[in-house]
Amino acid sequence: MNYPDHETADQPNVILILVDDMGFSDLGITGSEIQTPNIDALAKDGALLTSMYNCARCCPTRASLLTGLYPHNAGIGHMGTNLGTSAYQGFLRNDSVTIAEVLRESGYRTLMSGKWHVGGDFEARDEDSWRIGDVDHPGPRQRGFDHFYGILEGATHYYSPTHIIEDDNHVEISADSFYFTDAITDKAINMVSDSVKDDQPFFLYLAHIAPHWPLHAPAEDIVRYDGVYQKGWDKIRTARHEEMNGRGVLLNNWDISIRDETVPPWKSVKLKNWEASKMAAYAAMVDHMDQSIGRLIAELKSLDQFDDTLILFLSDNGGCAEFMAEDGWAKYYPDTTLDGRKIAMGNIPDLAPGDALTFQSYDKPWANVSNAPFRLFKHYVHEGGISTPLIAHWPNKIMPNQVAHSACHVVDILPTILQATNGHYPAEYGGHAIQPLQGESLMDVVQSKCWEREQPIFFEHEGNSAIRLGNFKLVRLHGADWELYDMNEDRTELNNLAGSNRSLEIELVKQYKDWAFKTGVVDWNDLLPKLLTAWNLDTTHG
Repeated sequence: MNYPDHETADQPNVILILVDDMGFSDLGITGSEIQTPNIDALAKDGALLTSMYNCARCCPTRASLLTGLYPHNAGIGHMGTNLGTSAYQGFLRNDSVTIAEVLRESGYRTLMSGKWHVGGDFEARDEDSWRIGDVDHPGPRQRGFDHFYGILEGATHYYSPTHIIEDDNHVEISADSFYFTDAITDKAINMVSDSVKDDQPFFLYLAHIAPHWPLHAPAEDIVRYDGVYQKGWDKIRTARHEEMNGRGVLLNNWDISIRDETVPPWKSVKLKNWEASKMAAYAAMVDHMDQSIGRLIAELKSLDQFDDTLILFLSDNGGCAEFMAEDGWAKYYPDTTLDGRKIAMGNIPDLAPGDALTFQSYDKPWANVSNAPFRLFKHYVHEGGISTPLIAHWPNKIMPNQVAHSACHVVDILPTILQATNGHYPAEYGGHAIQPLQGESLMDVVQSKCWEREQPIFFEHEGNSAIRLGNFKLVRLHGADWELYDMNEDRTELNNLAGSNRSLEIELVKQYKDWAFKTGVVDWNDLLPKLLTAWNLDTTHG
C-alpha cells in the first residue's frame, strides 16, 4: 500500500470516538473476554498506544480533549458547577478553541453525536434558570459544531432519557424503541452520509455514554455473557492480565496490582449470581457499543471514505467504582420511564440489571477488573484512573500492527488532528486571545517514527495529583504523601521509590507546584465546601 507524504494528501475525514468509564482492559485487544471485534480490528490495522492518559473524570477529560489544554486552562478544573474562578467555571473558556472551531475554519463540516458535558451545570435543579446557548451554558453549536444530537449532561437513562437535544432544540423520543447507543450512532451515520453527499470533509465527535452507569443493555447481548462472570472477579482479572501479557500489549510484563483492599475475595461473596449479572450487563454495553461502531465503519466503507478517514478511539477515564445505592447518584434521575413505568433505583441485591426498569452500577470489584492490571479507579490519578488505550486508524497514512508505549495525554489529540488535516491553530478567535496549545502531535508516534515527549504531563482532580516526566511518575492521593514510581519498571505502582532519589522528587514537586500555580489549581479542601454549598448538600459530609 502506498503511504503518501502528509503534504501531498487531501484533507482526511476525522472521527474521534470517546467512550465513557471504560477501563484499560475492557477491550479484546487489551485482554478482555468481552467481544469487541470492530474496535480490535481498528487497532490491529492501525496503531495501539498503550500509555495514553486521560484526566481521571468525564468532563475534565472532554474539556482537555476538545481544546488541547489542561482541564483547568479549559475552564473545567473540577466538573460543571461554577466554583468562582476561571479554572473552575464549569464550562469551556473563551480563551480556548475547540477542535470543531478550528476545523470549521479549514472547511470541515463539524458533527457531534453523544454526550457534551462541557457547557456548565445542565443538571442544575432549576431548569428554568438556563437555556442552551447562555453565556455559561454553551452547547456544541456555540462551540463550533454544525450539527449535534445527544445529551448535554453527564449521564442518562439509555432507554428513556428525559432531555435529548438536536442542534439547539429538545426533541421527543419514543421509549418503545429507543436505546441511546444506537440512537447516537444512527444520527452520526446520517450526518456523515449527508456530508459525503455534499462533497465536504467532515469531523465527527462520537461521544458515547456507554458503558457509564446505569447498566442498560439489550437482553440478546446480555445473554451472551450468561455464566461468564460466575468465575468471579479474581479469576477474570488474572485472566485479563495474563492475556495482555501474552499479546505483548504492555511495555513489560509487570506484576498485577493486588485486589483493591476494600474488595472481598470472590469466594466470600454471598450474592454471586447478582454480582455476575452486573458484569454481564456491563460487558453487553461494551459489546453493543462495539457493534454500533461496526455499523459506522460499514457505512464509511460503503461511501468509499474508510481509507482516508482518521479514526481515534479512547476512554475518558478508568472504570467507575461508584455504587448506585451508597453513593446516591440514582436520586438525581427520574424514577419513572417516559411511559410512566416505575424504575427500581439503585443497586438492589438479587435484582438483575439491564432492562429499562433498573438503574444500577457494577461497583468497585468489577471496576478493579476493568482497570487491570492497574491500581484504583475513576477520580484518581494513579494508573487505574487515568489509563486508556488509544487506537489510531487511517489506512492511507498509518501502517497496521503498530504498538507504541510512549506516554501521551488527551491534550495531544487536537495537535494530532491539526497535523493530520493541515489545520491552523489560531492566536485569536471570536475576539479573544487564545492560549497556546499544551499538547504535542502524536502523528510520529502512530507512524512508528522516533518521538520523545518534550514536556511533563500533569494531573490534578479533587486534590489527587501527579506529574509524569520521562520514566518517572510522582503521584499522591488527596491529603497523602507523594509516591514515586519508575513507569518502565513498575507501571502497576507496586514499588514506591519515595525517599530513594530526593533530588528527583524535589525537582518533580517543584515542577508540579509551578504548573498548579500557573494553571489556577485550588486546594480541594477549599473547593469542596463551595461545591457542596452549590449543590445544597451537607458540608459536614463528603
